[in-house]
Amino acid sequence: MPAQAASLRAEDPKRRVLKDVFGFDDFRPGQVAVIEALLAGRHVLAVMPTGAGKSLCYQVPALVKGGLALVVSPLVALMQDQVAALRLAGVAADTINSSLDRDANVAAWRRVAAGQTRLLYLAPERLMTERMLEALSRLDVKLIAVDEAHCISQWGPAFRREYEDLSRLRGIFPQVPIIALTATADEATRTDIEARLFAGRAETLVLGFDRPNIKLAMEVKQDSKRQLLRFVERHPGKSGIVYCLSRKKTEEMAAFLEKNGVRALAYHAGMSKEAREANQNAFMTLSGVVMVATIAFGMGIDKPDVAYVFHTDLPGSLEAYYQEIGRAGRDGRSAEAHMLYGAGDIRTRRMFIDDEDSSPEHKRRAHRRLDTLIGYCETAQCRRQVLLGYFGEEAQACGNCDNCLDQAPRADGSAEARLILAAVAQSGERFGAGHVLDILLGHETEKVLARGHQRLASFGAGAMHRKTVWLSLVRQLVAGGFLVPDPDGYGGLAISESGRALGRGEVGFEYRVEGRDRLARGRKRAEAAAGGDGVYASLLAALKTLRLRLAKERQVPAYVIFSDRTLIDMAERRPQDLDDFAEVNGVGAAKLKEFGEVFVRAIAAHGAG
Repeated sequence: MPAQAASLRAEDPKRRVLKDVFGFDDFRPGQVAVIEALLAGRHVLAVMPTGAGKSLCYQVPALVKGGLALVVSPLVALMQDQVAALRLAGVAADTINSSLDRDANVAAWRRVAAGQTRLLYLAPERLMTERMLEALSRLDVKLIAVDEAHCISQWGPAFRREYEDLSRLRGIFPQVPIIALTATADEATRTDIEARLFAGRAETLVLGFDRPNIKLAMEVKQDSKRQLLRFVERHPGKSGIVYCLSRKKTEEMAAFLEKNGVRALAYHAGMSKEAREANQNAFMTLSGVVMVATIAFGMGIDKPDVAYVFHTDLPGSLEAYYQEIGRAGRDGRSAEAHMLYGAGDIRTRRMFIDDEDSSPEHKRRAHRRLDTLIGYCETAQCRRQVLLGYFGEEAQACGNCDNCLDQAPRADGSAEARLILAAVAQSGERFGAGHVLDILLGHETEKVLARGHQRLASFGAGAMHRKTVWLSLVRQLVAGGFLVPDPDGYGGLAISESGRALGRGEVGFEYRVEGRDRLARGRKRAEAAAGGDGVYASLLAALKTLRLRLAKERQVPAYVIFSDRTLIDMAERRPQDLDDFAEVNGVGAAKLKEFGEVFVRAIAAHGAG
């Protein structure tokens, strides 16, 4: 076998480079297709999960092709790390950036101009100057790689305008293949990158997004410091990353953990370069260190034994969330992604978007991305199904998220969902959530009256719930794929095939119930279930017997009628009428109508007995 492998390497330049320069015997899935496309001179958009080996996809063809390869990267620290790694591998690599003094940058350029450098790393701001482009156009440029290419779509119109300017590269270097790489791009972002960078002419290669070893979980924010400490204390001696929204909170959280005996370091852009590098080096080299950071930390960090990523605040989008949690579990071992989620986070994120110096179209798309993330937080579905579905992948229920593990309180929302779908359908599947909810709630707004929507059958049909409840349901319907947002970013909602099946009553819809102290209630129920209350235990047994009878009559599993969690809540509350029964966890409008009376009678009979 070794002789055969050596023969293959001799015949195949890319395998020879892989082994001789980087020391790997074989490519990872997807790498060969990307490399061969570039060697054939084709433009490529490569979407690969974090840890899949994106860098080799351009480093190997750059060395096979010879000449100069340009690598565009958003962060100075990331560029410097990659240059250092390449040099250790014996590759002539350089970077010219603002963190180096003038003499170092001049020396680097002289090596580039002399043809000594194989890969040159540049920030987009440095590359897209007329002086640099003119100088590079006179050199033997053979390949251009744009790393973290989602920035073209998400950052370009805001504060990284030079990313948008990268669209000029294909005209300046018409014979040079360009590769754009990212770990986080939904279909809309991919389409945007293809249009801006390649004018639609690129080979798009998308590898699977799933990271099944990472457990996904969400928790309603109550006391973020105590919640964080409880979580970290469950992982003693493990390395983890804690993401915070602000620099101030980063420092406060790191100090809080230190005070409670956890080795924690802070990292944010407001710290000195020396302090950031010292903390990053400690995190990379020591075990059991917790890095508390803003999003300034993470790109290019490849520490395999990160056991968890904890978000104390809501990220900016589902793409950002996916990229950040992808820093956990790169060694293939079990890892956790845990997020705290609260209404205040949503307000802050909305404010950030509205205050951006960007076009109305970009703001609409950013708000839509945020709505999708909120839907992911609020969903009662398998989180991995929702996450992978966002990136265009189908998946089975994972068994490794809080919803699959039945930690989330749920209720039957089929009746409410059908009201929402009716309002969407009757108004023409062209309007966003705000207008649909105005119809449901019977609000005679100017927009409703102008379109005559006060005459729709669904007008005012949702008066039984507050707007916040309906908004959560809409988000969860979007997250579950029952409603589809307008792909052009204008916020309109359309009904999918699965949504039509739900509207016809062919499938049901469970939603996630928020606003309860699940931990406290769970402890109370566990204590009661353990036999602390004899009346409770006998009532619970009677309710289970009733549930089983109803299930057999309908030829369905018992949990389809009500989950154990719902029966426990029922036995604890002992509702006396239908209004009380409607407050039981897991009882929606449809099940209230179907089963309310029979269960209320059973509870009353048990009390009378």
